[in-house]
Amino acid sequence: MRHDSSTSRRKGKTPARRPPQPPPETPTTPRSQRGSGASRLPLVSPKKRKFRPGTKALREIRKYQKSTDLLLRKAPFSRLVREVCQGFSRDALQWQVYALMALQEAAEAFLVMLFSDANLCAIHAKRVTLFPRDIQLARRIRGVDNL
Repeated sequence: MRHDSSTSRRKGKTPARRPPQPPPETPTTPRSQRGSGASRLPLVSPKKRKFRPGTKALREIRKYQKSTDLLLRKAPFSRLVREVCQGFSRDALQWQVYALMALQEAAEAFLVMLFSDANLCAIHAKRVTLFPRDIQLARRIRGVDNL
């Protein structure tokens, strides 16, 4: 069985390609009109990139896992420590800078471990969202419920 060149197996024709369109020309304005604000074209900002849900969060997690710097700002943490100290003593206690830094390191390490334990509690409950009850359960299991 021979195929004739005029008969083809395809139905219909292949659509013809369009020739590439030249970019739209921007009107040029003389130098005298540029500073006056007349006939200025509004600047069109590029479209903001939309990431899928969770992409930016994962990027932030990787960023903070790589870094070794403190996550809480030093001045607000220092004010908080001094305020708590005023509740225990009427005198204005003075703190060394290294003592405040050591306290902040310990506080951040405690919080990171607490959040990781609370995350395990959320995963155990077949969730990915961390709820306050996960943190409460992690504190209760650790034995730091009375803080």
